[in-house]
Amino acid sequence: MTRRLSQLLIGLFLYGIGIALIVRGGIGVAPWDVLTQGIDSHVHLGFGFVTTIISGVVLLLWIPLRQKLGVGTVANALLVGPSADVGLWLIPADLDLWLRVLLFAAGLVLLAVASGIYIGADLGPGPRDGLMTGLHARTGWPIWAVRTGIEGSVLAVGWLLGGNVGVGTVLFALLVGPLCGWTLPLFARPARESAAVVTSLA
Repeated sequence: MTRRLSQLLIGLFLYGIGIALIVRGGIGVAPWDVLTQGIDSHVHLGFGFVTTIISGVVLLLWIPLRQKLGVGTVANALLVGPSADVGLWLIPADLDLWLRVLLFAAGLVLLAVASGIYIGADLGPGPRDGLMTGLHARTGWPIWAVRTGIEGSVLAVGWLLGGNVGVGTVLFALLVGPLCGWTLPLFARPARESAAVVTSLA
């Protein structure tokens, strides 16, 4: 469990840094981060704090969906926002375009690796993933349709509020899935380890 908790915390910290790299790239961000930027442009509470607030609101939506929290769920909601703020503090803004493109690319790869690390800890889904799977379970709609509907909605609202939609947003949508498909197996717990944990709890 100690190793899994360490893996979870490392993954969530790196996930926040990945978000910060993409934001500093300035060529477009992920749909949920478009929403965060849009809201923050009006309330001026800081990117990380708004990220945490949105995570809390999403968790409230879990209640009617009867989703169960895990340690990883709570940690995700509380730690990704502050980690992103650390990255935004460390990474300079308004760089030349070629540097910003490199930042975006590095952020996308790091985010995919971080996803593999923290999801591989197997301590509960993030708030947004749980919303997706919960809606899928309650409605019977395909996962791809639920995810597209959720991310399309938050993207539209975030864009209307002033979030940064650009070529990076499109690249994120196209590439994050295949990249995570490559990283997730690298950090997943072996099946025999999972079986041993189940046996020990029986």
